Amino acid sequence: MSILEVKHLSINFRKKNGDIFPAVKDISFNLEQGEILGIVGESGSGKSVTALSVLGLLPYPKAFHGPNSIIEYQGKNLLTASDAELREIRGGKIGFIFQEPMSSLNPLHRIGKQIAETIVIHQHLSLKEANRKALKLLIKVGIKNAKERMKAFPHELSGGQRQRVMIAMAIANRPDILIADEPTTALDVTIQKQIIDLLIKLQKQLNMSIIFISHDLQVIRKIADRVCVMKDGKIVEQNRVSEIFEHPQESYTKTLISSHNILNKLNKESDKNILKINNLNVWFPLKKNFWGKCLEYIKAVNGISINLSKGQTLGIVGESGSGKSTLGQSIVGLNKYSGDIFINNQNIKEITSQERASVQIVFQDPYNALNPRMNIEEIVREGLDIHHKELTKEQKYRLVTEVMQEVGLKESDLKKYPHEFSGGQRQRIAIARALILKPQLLILDEPTSALDVTIQAQVLKLLQKIQNERHLTYIFISHDMNAIKAMSDKIAVMKDGKIIELGSRDEIFNHPQQEYTQKLIAAAV
Repeated sequence: MSILEVKHLSINFRKKNGDIFPAVKDISFNLEQGEILGIVGESGSGKSVTALSVLGLLPYPKAFHGPNSIIEYQGKNLLTASDAELREIRGGKIGFIFQEPMSSLNPLHRIGKQIAETIVIHQHLSLKEANRKALKLLIKVGIKNAKERMKAFPHELSGGQRQRVMIAMAIANRPDILIADEPTTALDVTIQKQIIDLLIKLQKQLNMSIIFISHDLQVIRKIADRVCVMKDGKIVEQNRVSEIFEHPQESYTKTLISSHNILNKLNKESDKNILKINNLNVWFPLKKNFWGKCLEYIKAVNGISINLSKGQTLGIVGESGSGKSTLGQSIVGLNKYSGDIFINNQNIKEITSQERASVQIVFQDPYNALNPRMNIEEIVREGLDIHHKELTKEQKYRLVTEVMQEVGLKESDLKKYPHEFSGGQRQRIAIARALILKPQLLILDEPTSALDVTIQAQVLKLLQKIQNERHLTYIFISHDMNAIKAMSDKIAVMKDGKIIELGSRDEIFNHPQQEYTQKLIAAAV
């Protein structure tokens, strides 16, 4: 029995110049009682605007629907429902979990108050009774020390805890339908698994129907009964999950599935040692006295020692807060540290800035890493302007165009600005900026986590190609075990600022020794 039916849904947006952009084009699907329906597709495929349209959350009248569009819930077309009817349904009959809980939770109110508020509105209970129910909900979604956490502000919680709070709010009124829009995208792999397990458990307990939206078909595989694959505003394929994976019909679906199969390690390692770290410590002050003396530290990196050979890729994996990014940033001099870091047997404290340029870094979010006021030529050329002032303007331009072609971009892109490119293209620009100085060691700090799964595969294959051609050494930092497996020769597992396990890729994946490593691998399967 269908609890929600979407028929011939079209969603259009009016641009400022008067043009019409069709975001969703005549799609139809249904949601059965007690079913988990996955909607998968890349950014811009139309999956999120489809979900938002169910509850009338699009920016009307800038957004508008085609004349034949129907979203039917309990016999009523929600697209023609009044504002009062939609307010009753939102959070009451249909709950919604957004992708980024920090943006969805009010930073000025304690979480207990925010959960209680939706209970008061829809169930007309007293604040005291609503608070009692809010506490029970926090316990139900697995928040530890729930009574104390009721008084916490959103910024005092981790990403996983904030997502659990969003789930508590969404199920507060025992909805018939729960819409989860990319609820695990920003989370570590182990937290991602916890959230998926929690949603499956709640779905069974409350007999809810769930629409689960993701750009990652592997995540959909873990939770959904049935899946709709979206591309360019259309549903190109829909079927049971088992059929989608075993007998995909559309080439796009096959591409999504194969995007995880990117293992292609061809580079040869040498015996030459390029990086040596001895007893590295990075401690950040937490508490100071009146005179500024530090009384308490957080040990972000604690006593780490590593050796890395030329042409080798060291994968560093761990959850958020494990210290992996702090370690990478310290190697390029972005953090103060104690201990020793040697590049080509030279202590980096004693080498020139030009010699230090042999180590470059590519950051997680290319949009924030690229100066929006500079065009692409200026961004990529900047390193040459600083370290190679002896080069002529023509020589610099030739080097810039060569490195742009190497990363798969065109000379005609040089006069454009960062906002004119997609996420994957911006990451290619960030890679070009790092490569222009011909580094020997490239630190890749979560370079694909902000990208769609197919774009991730493209960037990883590009990095593998560049490494093979240039014989580069990589430090590849990620919380994604699949990406780590695809890129690494050697893997360091970090937890609480320490390396708790270090070994070859095969040793770590086939014979993990630590329970924490085993959990990371199990969560990624």
